[in-house]
Amino acid sequence: MAPAHVAAADYKDLVLFLATAGIVVPLFKRLKVSPILGFLGAGVALGPSGLGALEGTVPWIGAVTVGKPEEVAQLAEFGVVFLLFTIGLELSWERLRAMRRMVFGLGVLQVTLGAACIAALAIFGFHTRILVGLILGFGLALSSTALAIPALAERKRLAAPAGRAVFSVLLLQDLAVAPLLVGLSVIGSGTQGVSSGVLLALAPRVIGLIVIAVAGRLLLRPMMRSVAKARSEELFMAASLLVVIGAGLIAAASGLSMALGAFVAGLLLAETEYRHEVEVVVEPFKGLLLGLFFVSVGIGLDVSLVLRRPALVFGFLAGLLALKALGVFGLARLFGLKTRSAMETALALAAGGEFAFVMLNQAMGSHLVPHGVGNAALTAVTLSMFAVPALTALGAKLGMGGGGSALPHAVPPAVTDGEARVLVVGYGRVGRLVADMLSRHDKPWIAIERDARGVESERRKLVGRPGAALYFGDASRPELLKRCGLETATALVITMDNPDAAEAVVRAAHELRPDLTIVARARDARHAARLYELGVTDAVPETVEASLQLSESVLVDIGVPMGLVIASIHEKRDEYRKALNRPQALGARVRRARDAAARKGG
Repeated sequence: MAPAHVAAADYKDLVLFLATAGIVVPLFKRLKVSPILGFLGAGVALGPSGLGALEGTVPWIGAVTVGKPEEVAQLAEFGVVFLLFTIGLELSWERLRAMRRMVFGLGVLQVTLGAACIAALAIFGFHTRILVGLILGFGLALSSTALAIPALAERKRLAAPAGRAVFSVLLLQDLAVAPLLVGLSVIGSGTQGVSSGVLLALAPRVIGLIVIAVAGRLLLRPMMRSVAKARSEELFMAASLLVVIGAGLIAAASGLSMALGAFVAGLLLAETEYRHEVEVVVEPFKGLLLGLFFVSVGIGLDVSLVLRRPALVFGFLAGLLALKALGVFGLARLFGLKTRSAMETALALAAGGEFAFVMLNQAMGSHLVPHGVGNAALTAVTLSMFAVPALTALGAKLGMGGGGSALPHAVPPAVTDGEARVLVVGYGRVGRLVADMLSRHDKPWIAIERDARGVESERRKLVGRPGAALYFGDASRPELLKRCGLETATALVITMDNPDAAEAVVRAAHELRPDLTIVARARDARHAARLYELGVTDAVPETVEASLQLSESVLVDIGVPMGLVIASIHEKRDEYRKALNRPQALGARVRRARDAAARKGG
């Protein structure tokens, strides 16, 4: 019995977290509040400074509190690892080029000037050493991508000027994390030499990055192609997790952070045809592990410090919010944003972020920042993160008050490049022909193909063709359709020859966009009728079209005038369409659209 008891105790913290996730996420989504706040609050409640403080007087309470915070924190690091991996996946040279003024202008100035102001406050206001002040400055200058982006998306503000400015700054901050972590690693290695010592400290880290980059270039695509050919979701998931964790471990072995290695791996996969499918596969792991990360952040909140030294903690908090908000407001105005949009941008970026914990914990572990100062700063950051939903809500009211209403179907810029395209599902013989006709009429498109064998070769043919993109993936997954731009697509064309697969795609797409024009290839008239019932705008039966083409050829060959033949073919096609698109099918489509609109409105 003893071993079983020990094993159960070992898994207590994990069970507590899973129970928290099962309760917090549904409850907070129903309340329309970010679940991250729930994870933060649960961490505070379950940690040693919360209910754990009562364990001495109420022994049974230890059963519902976290017993080993250090083990939770160690596992929670994978949340940041997966977050940086997905950030790397979402980056592309085209996106950076399109947003370069805001990213490398506003973003760079926000990080550098924000760090300088916070460092000055720490050095002259709290009398810290210069190095400590600089580390605090850069750590606290970063904002929370995980909180700000969902909060803005929930209020449909990402397409507004302030939303795009916030995203640009957060993108630069995410890019800045990697060199900041490298710098901390070098400083924390303890080398004092200016030349040889620094080179010796950098050498293993540079070698580690080279290994990840070279191995990624040579092995990633062949490995993912081999796994994709097996058509096994489990194998593809295992390969995706191997890429994230393997790159992280290589980086850690060379003295870098696991998060940096995962970020580089994401960058390497971003330009491949497997990018969106990998995003969909790792998203649940990222969400769960990032939730655990925020639970660990809440656990680390020193409530006793807040009670013992409220002036220090709230002074840090007030200074952080005021300096960042004022700095961002001034820079946003400098870059042409109107006053209300600049205020919205400033409020969304005023709080601290998750990377402050990564940087400051690493700095405290290397004895670069005293634990007292670091804990006070992290306590202030945690409290500021609790304020993000309120700050973004206030900013949204100010921004919309200025007339900057959000666009319908606004999606995060990280998902698409903002260009509305036709989405083509299936890139076989029929799909390639449809895509070619779209290109001839200068209509941009994105294609999704499940067959890994043809995707890579066809992608090579698309190099240099603007407005054309091809990705590997299962289009019946709603998340993949979203990441390929369904919410801004002008139309969806389904060219798959598998009836069941085509119907699954129609169901997923129609649920997400009841108003979208959907044109689907059907095997025969019966299959076309089913597709109409599911909500397609037009279904094109292969047998019917083949019969009409044969009829056209024979009528022309036997001497019937071309004009009469074309007119009769169009008339017959309309008769088929009216017969297939029965009134009851149209009624079902109207009812589904009305129900979907009611759900979104509620």
